[in-house]
Amino acid sequence: MFRLFSSNMAFFTHQIQRSFSSSVVRNVVIKNVTIIGGGQMGAGIAQEVAASTGHSVTLVDMTDDILKKAMKGIQGSLRRVVKKKFSDDPESGDDFIQKVMQNVSTTTNPAAAVTTSDLVVEAIVENMKIKQDLFGFLDKMAPEHTIFASNTSSLPISDMASATSRPDRCGGLHFFNPVPMMKLVEVVATSSTSPETSESLLNFTKALGKTPVCCKDTPGFIVNRLLVPYMMEALRLHERAGHGSKEDIDIAMKLGAGYPMGPFELSDYVGLDTIKFITDGWREKEPDNPLFAPSDLLNKLVAEGKLGKKSLEGFYKYNK
Repeated sequence: MFRLFSSNMAFFTHQIQRSFSSSVVRNVVIKNVTIIGGGQMGAGIAQEVAASTGHSVTLVDMTDDILKKAMKGIQGSLRRVVKKKFSDDPESGDDFIQKVMQNVSTTTNPAAAVTTSDLVVEAIVENMKIKQDLFGFLDKMAPEHTIFASNTSSLPISDMASATSRPDRCGGLHFFNPVPMMKLVEVVATSSTSPETSESLLNFTKALGKTPVCCKDTPGFIVNRLLVPYMMEALRLHERAGHGSKEDIDIAMKLGAGYPMGPFELSDYVGLDTIKFITDGWREKEPDNPLFAPSDLLNKLVAEGKLGKKSLEGFYKYNK
């Protein structure tokens, strides 16, 4: 994704020259938000910010077609919201949608977008090199006070922050999918994140009506560090012949533990390629950790393109 952005780098670098001091910027009041990435997560975050706080949001992606699709998705999601929230007053519902949409603008020019940003949130592909290149580039364009945050679910924030001159103003804002529905946000602090930055991110999260939890910059933070090994252990249990079919394991966890989805249903929902990507990355850093041991069945399904609900087949088959 960043490769397409980088073609504008030389042009903007000579136009925008900024010097950064090493002093800590005090609590930032976040008003203008730039979100890099117009996929499902980026669009969801843009909708939530624009709808909950009325902040000005700029959504950035590579092409106008991607951005048009994102805006159409936001509009459709808002219609579902107003159907419930304004069921007795459709006129007010239409006004609400119009006001939210007015708070969201789009551009394919990330360098220009961040020049007035108080907060930049990246929600792009889970590739460290691309994220570092993006942060390193935008670091030269954004004002000194701007906070950089990542929506990554598995990659170290500190590695991204190392590509900038502002590691004290970098952190994580891990939203959950679907963003408008899920109340939790993991606010991640690295060893370099300043208390002021953490406080600004916590206050911003609360302003969205979310419930933040504070996390250290460890693999998977809190939720995925517990959830991904749980799904992998269910898979290993199934792989051991006679220890439980995937259907029985799913039913057991739903009825016995009260989970809304069993581990195989959840794996299909998350995406088997995503689970493999996360565990492969963790295993590189901790090769002897049994929690991150590979699964032959998972590798086989991913190699066959059976990725879960998004490909209509994973552990289960799905209709369109």
